[in-house]
Amino acid sequence: MKIATPESHGFDSSRLARIDALLAERYVAPGKLPHAQILIAHDGEIVHFSSHGSAREGGGAIDETSLFRIASMTKPVTSIAFMMLVEQGLVAVDTPVHHVLPEFKGIGVYNGGGAGVPFMTLPTAEPMRMVDLLRHTAGLTYSFQNRSNIDAAYREGKLENWHGNLDLDGFVAALGRIPLEFSPGSAWNYSVATDVLGAVIQRLSGMALDDFLRTHIFGPLGMHDTFFTVPEDKVHRLTDCYDYVPGGKPVMFDRGEASAWSRKPKFLSGGGGLVSSALDYHRFCTMCLNGGVLDGVRIVGRKTLDLMTRNHLPGGSDLAAMSKSLFSEAANAGTGFGLGFAVNIDVARSMIPGSEGEYYWGGMFSTAFFIDPVERISMVFMTQLRPSSAYPIRRELKTLIYSALI
Repeated sequence: MKIATPESHGFDSSRLARIDALLAERYVAPGKLPHAQILIAHDGEIVHFSSHGSAREGGGAIDETSLFRIASMTKPVTSIAFMMLVEQGLVAVDTPVHHVLPEFKGIGVYNGGGAGVPFMTLPTAEPMRMVDLLRHTAGLTYSFQNRSNIDAAYREGKLENWHGNLDLDGFVAALGRIPLEFSPGSAWNYSVATDVLGAVIQRLSGMALDDFLRTHIFGPLGMHDTFFTVPEDKVHRLTDCYDYVPGGKPVMFDRGEASAWSRKPKFLSGGGGLVSSALDYHRFCTMCLNGGVLDGVRIVGRKTLDLMTRNHLPGGSDLAAMSKSLFSEAANAGTGFGLGFAVNIDVARSMIPGSEGEYYWGGMFSTAFFIDPVERISMVFMTQLRPSSAYPIRRELKTLIYSALI
């Protein structure tokens, strides 16, 4: 791995060193995080890369070959895949979802029932459109939200069990029988919408989602360490993953040596199923920063990326005004949402250094990335602790990164 001199790219190396101290002394040494790895780049060139902690319990240190469960950092990849089909004229951003997935035709909005009582529904004011899947305004939810009879129905049906009885088609069929939490476009709620988008990609392309991503994104970008199922010859590189325990030591959630991610899932989750490395995801970020191209290989057009990274919330709103979600991978104030990414629309309201137009997301195991097209910088952060809200590490890292700009 080639690392450029930070000063030649507008960074103060002594200030970047503060990041390593933060990760090592505040998080890894006290046992708050099992490990941590950060990659910072300018114009696609890596200017800072550091690794801290053990890959596995009692094992060796993490390094550039380590693999991490990136969870919802899968969503931008799936969103890019969908937009490739838009560019082929197979679908549009405003196409009603039921035109591709007829299981969603006639789906209604919750108006009572549940918990053993039949659901009552009202018609949607507008049909659910592809844009609603991309920006999480579809009226869908996640089972872990734990706040409504709708997410209870998701739990009862085990809709998000990747190794259960449902494949993507079965998942869509089951979802189509459960009401929406709200009429599409009227609110924002973090949800399985990007998993539904994966089903759309399968129907339109005629390819399984994993085959499509490997053929059209991972292969062309040289992302050979990104997949839904870790190959047998790479399992030794998969890190351990932990659950946060308030006031106590993290407990093991998934051991790298016997991981669920080493078994092929029946349900391919375009919303959260991928494993990747920091270097691989850096290639994806650089492709985005370059307007859809990397090393002469174009994945999407630059105007498509421009469309994706604008705020698409109705009326130019932000998540603080529109979100009904009890959980998100973003702070809500000053944050809009594009087609697969959160978008910084008001730096002052976010109260963190940054740039308007910066876009980003993260995963439930505390991984994160951001891309700043103004300063031409990108970051990939890897660790494995659930939930991502356990510590304010993302805002701390962003603050330290921007403070290192000369």
